[in-house]
Amino acid sequence: MKKKVLVTLNLPKELLDRLREACEVDFHSEDRPMERKAFLERLPGKEGLLPSITDAVDAEAMDRAPGLRMIANFGVGFNNIDVAAATARGIPVSNTPGVLTDATADVAFALILAVNRRVVEGDRMVREGGFRFWAPFLFLGSEVSGKTLGIVGMGRIGQAVARRARGFGMPVLYNNRNRLDSAEEEALGASFRSLPDLLAEADIVSLHVPLTPETRHLIDREALGRMKPSAVLINTSRGPVVDENALVDALRAGTIAGAGLDVYEDEPRLVPGLAELDNAVLLPHVGSATWETRMKMADLAVTNLLAGLRGDRPPNLVNPEVWT
Repeated sequence: MKKKVLVTLNLPKELLDRLREACEVDFHSEDRPMERKAFLERLPGKEGLLPSITDAVDAEAMDRAPGLRMIANFGVGFNNIDVAAATARGIPVSNTPGVLTDATADVAFALILAVNRRVVEGDRMVREGGFRFWAPFLFLGSEVSGKTLGIVGMGRIGQAVARRARGFGMPVLYNNRNRLDSAEEEALGASFRSLPDLLAEADIVSLHVPLTPETRHLIDREALGRMKPSAVLINTSRGPVVDENALVDALRAGTIAGAGLDVYEDEPRLVPGLAELDNAVLLPHVGSATWETRMKMADLAVTNLLAGLRGDRPPNLVNPEVWT
């Protein structure tokens, strides 16, 4: 008998067909997130779950499906899943790392350029008929080449951003839970700093940390106050890493010069005042949104799910203790 699985995002047909060969698939065919009530109602009897990052897979959800044997997240971040609750129930959890590294690093650099060169403001001005003449000191931005880039979180994506920075001749500072070895630092052209020192020295601060209790509001009012008035903050990691109310105040007051965000604290809602700020560039969580990357993510999520349901160790297990 085929195992029953719930897929809460609209996967491409070829991947749904691959799942259907082995499983009885209940899937959410819309692009909008599944409502919580519907999500909970469709869980009973399921042995596999492939959720979107918008689904809260908590203890309540797991208890609706006592036969659940595998949770295969669609995304590298898995803060939407209560991993401790899954582990306590013996349920493997997987994610999709690696395949979205370059796409997310590209978006981080797109935000760096867009904020510093006022790309979105300029586009809006032209479309609204405000471009009437050229003048030597009109609509000035800041150069990116040669500026000091501070990377907070030097994992796969942080390192990919550092490699891109070398093409712009940017000195790179980084902060990470574990310092890289000297050969890695030399290859990336990166120098380790404490977080306070990095914030004080960098012209551009780019965030690439996972969301954990330690990183929630890592960039708070005090951290923003350490940055240069000319500095720019970029966040393509997780929204709650930044205290958005403090960020709005800092952008209004000129504590920092600008910000580029792809993720938000209470996504998709924005804190009051953020959308009105010209010195903030706001993207709709598109860090991994390329055809190539999203297909790789979907393929990896399906591979993880099928492996777990067969009783094999999933390639990208985030709670290996369930296997021991």
